[in-house]
Amino acid sequence: MRNAYSIADLERIALVLRRQVVRLVERVRIGYLQQGLGAADLFTALYFRELRLKEDDPAWPGRDRCILSTAHNTAIFYATLVERGLMPPALLEHYTEDGSPLEVNASERVGPLVEATCGSLGQGLSVAVGMAINARQRARDSRTYVILGDGELQEGQVWEAALSAGGLGLDNLCVILDRNRMQVEGHTDKIVSMDPVGEKFAAFGWNALDVDGNNMTAMVGALDAARDCKGKPTLIVANTVAGSGVPFLEGQLSHLYLLTPEEAARALAVLEETAR
Repeated sequence: MRNAYSIADLERIALVLRRQVVRLVERVRIGYLQQGLGAADLFTALYFRELRLKEDDPAWPGRDRCILSTAHNTAIFYATLVERGLMPPALLEHYTEDGSPLEVNASERVGPLVEATCGSLGQGLSVAVGMAINARQRARDSRTYVILGDGELQEGQVWEAALSAGGLGLDNLCVILDRNRMQVEGHTDKIVSMDPVGEKFAAFGWNALDVDGNNMTAMVGALDAARDCKGKPTLIVANTVAGSGVPFLEGQLSHLYLLTPEEAARALAVLEETAR
């Protein structure tokens, strides 16, 4: 169920998740390090403060749904599930190994908390709209959340889904946009400029919020505001910094980071010091 963690508690959990992200990427030497470090705060706020889930019954019909549209962002996702008690810690030892359910793109092989396999970017919001409609038709008070990447906004399917959600007034739907301005080809604004994102969603009938995605108080406040909003779906533009929490990595727009053992040790030392 929903937890009553304090902001300080959540900030400590985010540090734990960042350390686990570094360890996972270090094990395979290359991976989604920058995304995971940058999104640690929003994953923490969502999974440890907001989502209604049952550790002993992941398939509980009354659960809130979370669609990981950025399905490649698995290091932070798997770390979060383990820390939240939703997945056995031993599975992390097999991250991205052949035959392991912990693939580099999260799939439904992990279990019911991967609500949809979204390896092809741009599909998550469409799936979420369907789930939100279903919850409303069944008169369930469960909510649907989507973690969306800003590079995904270049996919037309996202905007079709956004138009439908706004038109239907799906106030049980919330999108968290991880606005780290990074995609495979580089800085998102240098590929296809998408600003003003919030105003575009607002024009489609959304409640649009813009927050510092690496500020826990701001993230928690935005999620509370989304839950309280009636008659409209909510977009939370969470402005995050790639590599957040590790100064020598912050701002490096590396989609797949090649992490040396020396860098991993240095990053872990920084995070350990921050936790003191």
